[in-house]
Amino acid sequence: MAKIENRSFEDVHDIYVKYLAPDQVKRVDSAYQLAKKMHAGQKRKSGEDYIYHPIQVAGILADLKMDPDTIAAGFLHDVVEDTPETNDEIRQNYGDDVADIVDGVTKLGRIHYESTEENMAENHRKLLLAMAKDVRVIIVKLADRLHNMRTLQVHRPEKQHRIASETLDIYAPLAHRLGLANIKWELEDLSLRYLDPDEYHRIAKMMHSRREERDADIASATKQIEKVISDLKIGHFEVTGRPKHIYSIYRKMTDKHKQFSEIYDLLAIRVLVDSVADCYAALGTIHANWKPLPGRFKDYIALPKPNGYQSLHTTIIGPNGHPLEVQIRTFEMHQVAEFGVAAHWAYKENKGSEKQARVSDSDQQHLNAIQGILELQEGATDAEQFVDTVKGDLFSDRVYAFTPKGDVFELPVGSKPIDMAFAIHSDIGLHTVGAKVNGKIVPLDYEIQTGDIVEIVTSPTPKVSRDWLGLVASRRARNKIRAYFRQQARSSNIEGGRQMLEEYLQEKQLPVDKAMTEENLTVTATKMHLFSGDDLLAMIGYGEVSLQQAGNRLTEDIRKKIAERKAEEVQKALLSGKEDAAKDLIRKGSAPIVKNRPEEDITIAGIDSLLIHLSKCCTPIPGDKIIGYITKGRGVTVHRANCPNIKKSIEKGERIIEVEWNNPDGNRPNYDADLTVSSSDRPGILNDVIRSVNSNTHYLNAVSAHNEKDGVGIISLTVGVKNVEQLQHIIDSIAGVHDVYEVTRSFH
Repeated sequence: MAKIENRSFEDVHDIYVKYLAPDQVKRVDSAYQLAKKMHAGQKRKSGEDYIYHPIQVAGILADLKMDPDTIAAGFLHDVVEDTPETNDEIRQNYGDDVADIVDGVTKLGRIHYESTEENMAENHRKLLLAMAKDVRVIIVKLADRLHNMRTLQVHRPEKQHRIASETLDIYAPLAHRLGLANIKWELEDLSLRYLDPDEYHRIAKMMHSRREERDADIASATKQIEKVISDLKIGHFEVTGRPKHIYSIYRKMTDKHKQFSEIYDLLAIRVLVDSVADCYAALGTIHANWKPLPGRFKDYIALPKPNGYQSLHTTIIGPNGHPLEVQIRTFEMHQVAEFGVAAHWAYKENKGSEKQARVSDSDQQHLNAIQGILELQEGATDAEQFVDTVKGDLFSDRVYAFTPKGDVFELPVGSKPIDMAFAIHSDIGLHTVGAKVNGKIVPLDYEIQTGDIVEIVTSPTPKVSRDWLGLVASRRARNKIRAYFRQQARSSNIEGGRQMLEEYLQEKQLPVDKAMTEENLTVTATKMHLFSGDDLLAMIGYGEVSLQQAGNRLTEDIRKKIAERKAEEVQKALLSGKEDAAKDLIRKGSAPIVKNRPEEDITIAGIDSLLIHLSKCCTPIPGDKIIGYITKGRGVTVHRANCPNIKKSIEKGERIIEVEWNNPDGNRPNYDADLTVSSSDRPGILNDVIRSVNSNTHYLNAVSAHNEKDGVGIISLTVGVKNVEQLQHIIDSIAGVHDVYEVTRSFH
């Protein structure tokens, strides 16, 4: 993957003109001219002409030798979102494929990164579903994200952090699952640069300081390995060395608690040969000359990764006496290893023909590691749950199991025979009554291991048990089980859901007749990505959708009008210093309203648009017991219930109002929480504590340290967390650091 950032259109044109037919080149050039025209006068945040960005995206796609539709979509990927051009006009001029790719990449509406988590999840949902239909959507999106990450320095720090976190959580794993290794590595390194800049630059500096020594080692190892392979007389081969990437070293240091000086395998040797037989011959001679490390050999040729990656991996005690990783593959395998799915879409260098290596149906199923996305959509009640499901099912660690016929299935770690049954086919899952693993009968809670041969025993009629929901590890199986029970009792669930919702609205003193119209139920169901109002009621009756969630969506407009009237009265009373009057009005409030902005994560008897502040003296976070304090002219300040600063007011009942979290699990990942760490003053303890924090949250927002007279070190931290549970994990992790005496939450 070329990392040239300042390419002109002519530079990019020179890449694809080498492998596309003349008529295809003309069509791609036309897409560039349209993008240039539509983006005319627009500037990027850096001050450059906006067209600079689509040119770089198209350049990344041309490096992958993508087909003309994909490169055209690269030039046009922002025109629908940022210009008057419509998707219908693109479809008319460039065809369905280009229009569908552009539509898949386009964010919903014109939402920016400052939008709420729900809207971000909607964007991810749309992208993932479009990708499941055409994998080129995500290839364009990854090229777009890669260039945005290369130019992220122009944004403010909090936006850099947010985009880098999203990249590490969503886009780098997607690149990995699609086999786009070079894009994955660069996205990870760039993300680390903004999420932990000190550690990124420290590792980069140490790698640079050892560069000469490393280059000498790799040259020596390469020369000696070339010699033993040439003795095999196997024909054409190449031996090259490559350094480890910064993020992979960072993960090894944090996950295994190693110092940089303790990491010896900073390099890897790659051997490329003509055939599979040559791969195993090369492996044999390398093992004959250098001692392999036990347990470090992996045969991805016999058992390829789901993204199509094939290679032999072994770690040997190399010529310099240090562990050395060696990867052996054919030249063809190397193309897939470097470009993944893109290698199967790439045009070969034979101009003037339509000899595109387009993915066959079977290859597409094998290479598109996101093949189950459309199934996962079925069981998700909202966008955030859907994205969490995709991340959990597709980006988690995997095991590989076989059917008796030799078909291999990829499953999440912890999967049971029921997961395997549903992975094979939904009907097999529903009719499962038992399983054999490696020829022996096993219970249904048996945990499948890589290499197991699993035979599913079925019955003529469905034997689904609700207990299975507690057994399965894959979201796909869980969704299918839930769907089965929903279907079995749909009519009773609809009636029960209707009754529960009506009672909930009555309890909240909201107009049932206005809220429960068929039109409003249908509109609300559509917002929640369901087909009908009956679907919504059935899911309430089944317990799949909470009453609060459904009630909030159903009565959104009604509550907004009530709250706006009430807020005007309360705000007027607060700003005029009439605390008692404001307090009385608040106590007569309406139903709770869920709010999404950080300063509005609190419910105060349903009053919206009210001045609400999270206290900085005790930094409350979701899950904490909280109390509201009416402040003259500043609305309501929310404190932790045990905050010493309002203890007297609580005892006297002065200016105190009851408040609660809308979502005790948290609406966002970076609520500030202050911690004080008491420890010894040994060298390196601050670094150990910071590593401990970074392993549990991406948000280390402030840190300072000093020594007391008695030799005790005091470290003050401000960390960003989602809720109390995550904060407790951080506290426990810090407490486990050697020489840490105590970890407490701070009051100021």
